[in-house]
Amino acid sequence: MSVTYDYYRIFYYVAKYKNFTQAANALMSNQPNVSRAISNLESELGCRLFVRSNRGVTLTPEGQRLYGRVAIAHRQLKAAEQELSEAKSLQNGIVTIGVSEASLHVFLLPRLKKFHALYPSIRIQLSSVTTPQAIGALKSGFADLAIVTTPTGISRPLKELPLMQFREILVAGPRFAHLAEKPFFLKDLQRYPLIMLNSQTNTREFYNQYFVTHGLSFLPDIEASSIDQMLPMIKYDLGIGFLPDIFAKDAIEKKEIFEIKTDFAIPWRSVCLVRDTGRLPSIAARELEKILQQA
Repeated sequence: MSVTYDYYRIFYYVAKYKNFTQAANALMSNQPNVSRAISNLESELGCRLFVRSNRGVTLTPEGQRLYGRVAIAHRQLKAAEQELSEAKSLQNGIVTIGVSEASLHVFLLPRLKKFHALYPSIRIQLSSVTTPQAIGALKSGFADLAIVTTPTGISRPLKELPLMQFREILVAGPRFAHLAEKPFFLKDLQRYPLIMLNSQTNTREFYNQYFVTHGLSFLPDIEASSIDQMLPMIKYDLGIGFLPDIFAKDAIEKKEIFEIKTDFAIPWRSVCLVRDTGRLPSIAARELEKILQQA
């Protein structure tokens, strides 16, 4: 059977208007072309679809059954066309983002605010997870984009695009005020309770490697699952810890915590956009990428 979509489209309009001429006008065609298409469709299907009279046409029982199906398909196609049109104009759509917590706090939130102000109809699904989890979601197709901190450890077809650099500083609460009196050495950390993110995070692996390269063991006294948990722990003097300088800024200005000046420099890290070059992002995701890359 070689019935084409155009035949069903013409059938839909003839059935809707019950008139060949009106259907032709709606289709921007002419009555002979419409009549020929319906005759071809009836021939292909092996049954009559319309009863013709001077007053127009009515559906046969077979035509009524076919119209019930075709009308549903027509509505679905129109809805799909509308969705695509809205997506192209960024009036509709969804962006799914896997983001590490540090990236969320030091980079992403103000960019999301800008994106949402420009395109309020675009829905955003945000998963604040670890860097490995965000990259895993991207690989599996559950995320359009991943925004994470280095090192990412990715390989093709994933591609990493640096967005900004940040540094982490050593901070403490009032109990450790005496640590502000003299330079603090890396080996001194082993004498104080240390608060650190858990072993499932990219940040923890980063510090593991940093301490190993300096010939020191690294065993935190308290493990947290997020930097949101670390900050109040440090405020309440449970220990000292490393936080992104941007994230710690407000608490330092309020004198809830203070920065410990060190004689060692923690390497700068980067927030990166990771995308799958094997998949084409949606229009909305591509627009978000543009905003993420703006200075």
